[in-house]
Amino acid sequence: MIDWLIFIPACFALNLAFGPNNLLAMTHGSRAGVLFAQRAAFGRLLVFVPMIVVSALGLGVVLTASATLFTFVKIVGAAYLIWLGVALWRSAQTIDVEMGRTSTSSLGRAFRAEGLVALSNPKAILIFAAFFPQFVDLNSYWQSYAALGFAFLTMEAVAIFAYASAGHFASRFASGKLPVMQRVSGVTMFVFGVLLLVSPQPTRQ
Repeated sequence: MIDWLIFIPACFALNLAFGPNNLLAMTHGSRAGVLFAQRAAFGRLLVFVPMIVVSALGLGVVLTASATLFTFVKIVGAAYLIWLGVALWRSAQTIDVEMGRTSTSSLGRAFRAEGLVALSNPKAILIFAAFFPQFVDLNSYWQSYAALGFAFLTMEAVAIFAYASAGHFASRFASGKLPVMQRVSGVTMFVFGVLLLVSPQPTRQ
């Protein structure tokens, strides 16, 4: 039986942890509103679904066991985060919130960015491959893994709403400072990329 009293607060803490995807939700919320950020974040959630399935199949351990594969994923992910940081910095000169609200092409780019950032972060696989199994009921393995995955995605959606709302309200109270916020987001994303590049290979405990 799943120990929900331990899993839910521990997992929600992981959902709320400040990282590249949550920074994207905050940035999208500040630029184009909470609804836009939530729609874009479906790119993240859709990526997490197959990652959970892969972990349930036991293949998640490959990432933590293979130094070559981990290094490849890390370099690609770090390069993308660094590129995204530079792009956010440059876009600060041409921010137009109203266009952001109605541009489907902008939503498409935001959707892809959320998905690619989620896919390029090996920490997510480690959560699904090492954190989830501690709560799986071996007597009903697939049902319990599916329940854990559904709970994770639900709490991830709540975290997305929280970060998008924070970004939206921050932009409303400091609308004249939106380009500054955009540059801060760009620098922070750049730093995330550098940190990912120098991060050690995760190990299963």
